[in-house]
Amino acid sequence: MKKHLLLISFILFAFAISAQTFTNTAGGAITDNNQYCYYPITVSGLPSSIDAVSFGLEYVTININHPSDNQLRIKLQAPDGSIYFLSTFNGGTGANYTNTIFHDTSTVPVTSGVAPFTGIYKPENTIASFNNNQNPNNVWNLMVRDQTTGLIGNVVSWSLTFSNTPAGYINFSATNLPIVIINTNGVAIPNNPKIDGTMGIIYNGPGMMNHPTDSINDYNGKIGIEIRGASSSWYPQVPYGFETRDTSNVQADASILSMPAEHDWCLISNWNDKVFIRNTLAYHLSRKMGHYAPRTRLVEVLLNGTYEGIYVLSEKIKRDSNRVSIANLDSTENTGLNVTGGYILQNNLWGGGTDGWQLQYHPIDHPTFNTHLLYEYPKVLNITDTQKTYIQAFINDFETALYGPNFQDSATGYRKYIGMNSFIDYLIVNELSRNGDGFKKSQFYHKGKDSTGYISPLKAGPVWDFDWAWKDINECSIFAATDGSGWSYKVNDCGPDNNSTGWMVRMMDDTTFQNNFRCRWDNFRTTILSDSALYGYIDSMTVYLNASQARHFQKWATLGYNNGTPEIEPDPGTYLGEVQAFKDWISRRLAWLDANIPGNPNCPSPPVVTVNVKTEENYFISMYPNPANETVKIQFAHGYKMPDIITITDITGKILMQEKANNGGNIINISALKNGIYFCKIADKNAVVRTEKLVVIH
Repeated sequence: MKKHLLLISFILFAFAISAQTFTNTAGGAITDNNQYCYYPITVSGLPSSIDAVSFGLEYVTININHPSDNQLRIKLQAPDGSIYFLSTFNGGTGANYTNTIFHDTSTVPVTSGVAPFTGIYKPENTIASFNNNQNPNNVWNLMVRDQTTGLIGNVVSWSLTFSNTPAGYINFSATNLPIVIINTNGVAIPNNPKIDGTMGIIYNGPGMMNHPTDSINDYNGKIGIEIRGASSSWYPQVPYGFETRDTSNVQADASILSMPAEHDWCLISNWNDKVFIRNTLAYHLSRKMGHYAPRTRLVEVLLNGTYEGIYVLSEKIKRDSNRVSIANLDSTENTGLNVTGGYILQNNLWGGGTDGWQLQYHPIDHPTFNTHLLYEYPKVLNITDTQKTYIQAFINDFETALYGPNFQDSATGYRKYIGMNSFIDYLIVNELSRNGDGFKKSQFYHKGKDSTGYISPLKAGPVWDFDWAWKDINECSIFAATDGSGWSYKVNDCGPDNNSTGWMVRMMDDTTFQNNFRCRWDNFRTTILSDSALYGYIDSMTVYLNASQARHFQKWATLGYNNGTPEIEPDPGTYLGEVQAFKDWISRRLAWLDANIPGNPNCPSPPVVTVNVKTEENYFISMYPNPANETVKIQFAHGYKMPDIITITDITGKILMQEKANNGGNIINISALKNGIYFCKIADKNAVVRTEKLVVIH
């Protein structure tokens, strides 16, 4: 405590000559209606522009009396409308912020502090973000929101200190990631409805640098944007949903960063994912298994001129020929084959109402639990009563067979209603990542339209929402095990509020399902789930993100403490430490699954492809790291054809390297290549059968 007070005194003394402080001493009560209260300070007489070099905002001091600090969300709003979190739900059950200074140079994150907060803390957002060349002379607001009722508090006072030693601004001048620039003209983005905005994307291609000052060369137009997500909507790095629009402000399909044209998109925040690839890795694996999963691009975002960090720009799950490719079902299709599809359903902690229905059966291992499904497509406003009756009856027939005495019968059991491989592959991706959310609230199913003599089965997926996955979390014993153990499909064991259908529990009693699960797992372990393939993907992404991650963590000071998910292991404190912990976790999980997946372990190896047609699917390879620096490893999967020749060319087709393919894979020294884009061509008797893009960055 004495050290903190001495440091406060030192800072105040050091800035006495050059610092200018503006104070609100009126304060005011904090209402307990879950709405923000505003406490203004009018700043005047300062230079018309503040920056991170000569003069700008240095620190913020607050004095708040409240009996439970962990009920408070505290933000700072600048005259230009930009808003940043100082502290969100921190302090445990303690009370009060007393002479609390938010200073970027502090080594004590406010998220790791315990109330009463007295001293100097690093805010959740960097104070430096306000030093963005804005005019500071106008009204600043401290915004305080009490999310509970019955606990009354008040703001005693707060102040802003500007000085000629301002907080250092984030230098965002160049990146290898695409840049997404969003402008809402300073209007705060709400949870709903979508507000008007514009979006421009700068992307100069793989291996090229992108600058905020470059010309917009990808999407450039109008959007509607809103905050998305449930618990994630409360994170300081806010996730967004947006739709692309035409010049008349009507939703219009558009291709973004080479992804197929559509109008519904998501910007997923990485507040809860410090390796930035928990979602992208899961989607990547599902696509490799042959299923649709949202396409993604890692991007850096500027919102109203302010740097917001790394986001995952993602497709939104919906019916579309390039997304969930099922038949369109309109409100006139209510009879015969027409009414049979397509449908998308979601299991998402249903709270009642007309957006879904309660299933007639209960999970076999939890007969007192009620489970539900939601209408995802057609939407609840569009789906007809006849269509509801059909899909409810189909699910009921499936469950009747699933829970019946002959459920393992191939002709009369549950298997005739489902696409088994989709359920197994969904299980594999969500069990590898031990993703409880994938079985209780972010679980999708889809069904296509029947045709004469053919019943389109119910399929599991697409996979979605992995920011609470790939880690040990203090949620319940299933997800807290630090030895890699635990079945996430048994999430209902964690309590009745998890709402899992429990279908997988019954399917895992079927020996055919078990054997297929075991065989598919073993085959994937030699290809896309091999150690080298998984770690190669992670290593490639680590190289790709190396520069941008430092900037992201300067913006969001989350390294060194656990935020978001209630993780068990101590935070490594560095990005590379996060990556290594991620890989170590996967290693433990792989070992446990290898030893514990049931079924017949004597699966035949996948047949070697001997067809004459030269298709890239016949030659499964992994290439990592990519982007590469000194060497790149080309590995060929067991059970697939071996090529003869590996060739590296430049973008004009000029051959730069060529060597014979080896059974164990090839390690190619590319240190002599300049930074840029190259192509790795795999040839079978001089006929090119596969081409992979290689990015070299030294």
